[in-house]
Amino acid sequence: MQGGYMGKILEVDLTNKKTQRKDLNESEVRKYIGGSGLGAKILYEKTFSDVDPLGPDNILIFMTGPLTGTPVPGGRHSIIAKSPLTGIWGEASIGGTWGRELKRAGYDGIVVTGKSEKAVYLWVHNNEVELKEATHLWGKDTYQTDELIRKETDEGAVVSCIGPAGEKLIRISGIFTNGKDARVAARCGLGAVAGSKKLKAIVVKGAGGPKVFQEKELKNSLKKIFPSLKEKTQGLSYLGTAQIVIPCEELGTLPIKNWREGKWEEGAKKISGERMKETILTGRFHCAGCPIGCGRKIKITQGPFAEVEGAGPEYETLASMGASCLVDDLEAIAKANELCNRYGIDTIEAGGAVAFAMECYENGLITKKDTGGISLNWGNSEALVEMVHMIGEAKGLGKLLGQGLPKASKEIGGLAPEFAIHTKGLAFPGHDPRAYNSVALGYATSNRGACHVQGFTHIFERNVVVPELGYPEVQDRFAQKGKGEFVAKLQDLMCMFDSLSICKFNLFGGVRIHHLIEWLNLVTGWHVNLEEFMKTGERIFNLKRLYNVNCGISIKDDTLPHRILTNRRKEGGSLSNLPPLDKMLTEYYEYRGWTEKGIPRQEKLNELKIL
Repeated sequence: MQGGYMGKILEVDLTNKKTQRKDLNESEVRKYIGGSGLGAKILYEKTFSDVDPLGPDNILIFMTGPLTGTPVPGGRHSIIAKSPLTGIWGEASIGGTWGRELKRAGYDGIVVTGKSEKAVYLWVHNNEVELKEATHLWGKDTYQTDELIRKETDEGAVVSCIGPAGEKLIRISGIFTNGKDARVAARCGLGAVAGSKKLKAIVVKGAGGPKVFQEKELKNSLKKIFPSLKEKTQGLSYLGTAQIVIPCEELGTLPIKNWREGKWEEGAKKISGERMKETILTGRFHCAGCPIGCGRKIKITQGPFAEVEGAGPEYETLASMGASCLVDDLEAIAKANELCNRYGIDTIEAGGAVAFAMECYENGLITKKDTGGISLNWGNSEALVEMVHMIGEAKGLGKLLGQGLPKASKEIGGLAPEFAIHTKGLAFPGHDPRAYNSVALGYATSNRGACHVQGFTHIFERNVVVPELGYPEVQDRFAQKGKGEFVAKLQDLMCMFDSLSICKFNLFGGVRIHHLIEWLNLVTGWHVNLEEFMKTGERIFNLKRLYNVNCGISIKDDTLPHRILTNRRKEGGSLSNLPPLDKMLTEYYEYRGWTEKGIPRQEKLNELKIL
């Protein structure tokens, strides 16, 4: 292998307590790149459709990409497994510094199999690998775990761990890194997979790193784009992702009262990035090699929700725990966010679950008897915080909500399934499909369930262009024709982002596809062109879909809740639009080369050289 890769995968068998180094297959790397792409290849080959996501036969994959650990900004990594929340393809992309440190320790990825009898953590440092007992860490939250493990190993080590939620196999749990700065692989319940294996953490420290094939040329290329990157992302630097709370409310994409209402102007102002900066913000967090620093550092020392110190809530958290629950108390949301970080819980799922529970409470499907005396009224900030505690402790109603919206709504019964806003079992993030037709199609066809970043299409309908794919101008968000092709192309592109592994926020700074191709070639020594680049993304997306097809996914699952398809918001920036999903889906399948049931045709698989 030339540049960008360490050339090694670490395989860890927890059942037999064995580890071994495996060489990367260069031809497979060229076809699937790294990150979630190479992870898809491994998961497809090593697991079957009937594997129990919480059984020893599921595998847990941590995978970097060729740009991770290089001077290219925004290095990330992916975590992959069969999801215990959805029962299908599960992946989560995460920033921070863990991926870079894994490369420095000598590996491109780690594949964990089996199950340990006792709690353990994996300590990887400078080509040495140790499985260490973690029974003394079991029950500790993620902040405590990070601090204790670094004292035991190396203060400069980077810890990726689960909290009590993952240990309790709560299906909305994630995997967390960077301690109090809380970079999170939140979606798909992958923390429960680690918990089922008794794997508390993977800790990495190294002094090496990947070689860059043309290092001088790469630095020159980055030097040209950095001024644009910094200038165009100043809003992200100053206000974080919370900068879009007010604009999203104006556009009609902010989820309000569990996706029922269209306006929440004063509430949005109270939980905005501007309000955070004026009140509780203390600093910024930068992921590895990133000049933007969109991560928030906050502190609350007084009031009913003190003490809080660490990562501040991102937009998605503010949307799901704030707007969707009608909670306009920023400090309460910050407290709920910290509790999720400590327990190891996905804030999108938790916020969606609380909003769902509030609507059930409003309709008499849940009573104080079920909540332990908590009044689950809309806007009740104390109730939000208490429900997060109950979810994290797996107690009472919280135990049910922690299993995800489909299971909770089915058990509650009655009209409850109508209040559960999800696709394929994954709760909606904070972007209303009625505000962007492409988001409707993207949620319906995303391989991991409702997800705005698997296609990231809405940014190209707001303020970003992608001329290399035939879209030199910002697209009409309410248009219907051409959305199938538009969404498919951008899903393929985002597969490349997640496989390289690089932050998609670079797009806001003027980074285009030709930059990605140039950097990939300069790092690796390859000669990839636009056609090969996009064909690789298409191959990766189709392989993930094929995995899902084997799990029973088809057109029946490529849908949205009735509320989104039939109920107009009535006011706000998307007051009258309902996404024409069926028509867009037909065009999408045709462009993808799939059958009318949503299954990739053999001709397409042959063309992409998948099977």
